Amino acid sequence: MKALKLIGIGFLLFFAVGAHAQISIHVDLGSPPQWGPSGYSEVRYYYLPDVEAYYDVPSAMFIYFNGVTWIHRRSLPSRYRNYDLYNGYKVVMTDYRGNAPYSTFKNYKSKYKKGYRGEPQKNYGERAEREYSHEREYSKGSSSQGNKHDNGNKKNSKGHGNGKNK
Repeated sequence: MKALKLIGIGFLLFFAVGAHAQISIHVDLGSPPQWGPSGYSEVRYYYLPDVEAYYDVPSAMFIYFNGVTWIHRRSLPSRYRNYDLYNGYKVVMTDYRGNAPYSTFKNYKSKYKKGYRGEPQKNYGERAEREYSHEREYSKGSSSQGNKHDNGNKKNSKGHGNGKNK
């Protein structure tokens, strides 16, 4: 009898824990990137004229010509590592249906040259601020003030100021 009670309690605990252990995972495949132009949630491709590449929204892959063939990658080639996707213009390919957007490349390249800017675009999201900036701001004085890394010590120009020639 005692064994039967233990087995019953074991079953209850097993099912009770199992009921609470359900995990809900929501993966939103195919949603536009934060830098994508808002208002086009159903589009599959963007053309990026500044880098002459495409972006496939459902697969989250860039498509670009590597000199031999069109390739699909998660990021742009290293030569565009500093390209700002938030400020760059995106041509939304609403008129294209298919799996090879690069078949339109000759037409898109002539119609949307590098530097092309159409109507202003609002992005889905905001750019995440970086923790630090690679650009330093220096004194905005005239260039005749000397070294832009000057520490402001104007006593003399004979070294660090703690030597014998004070």
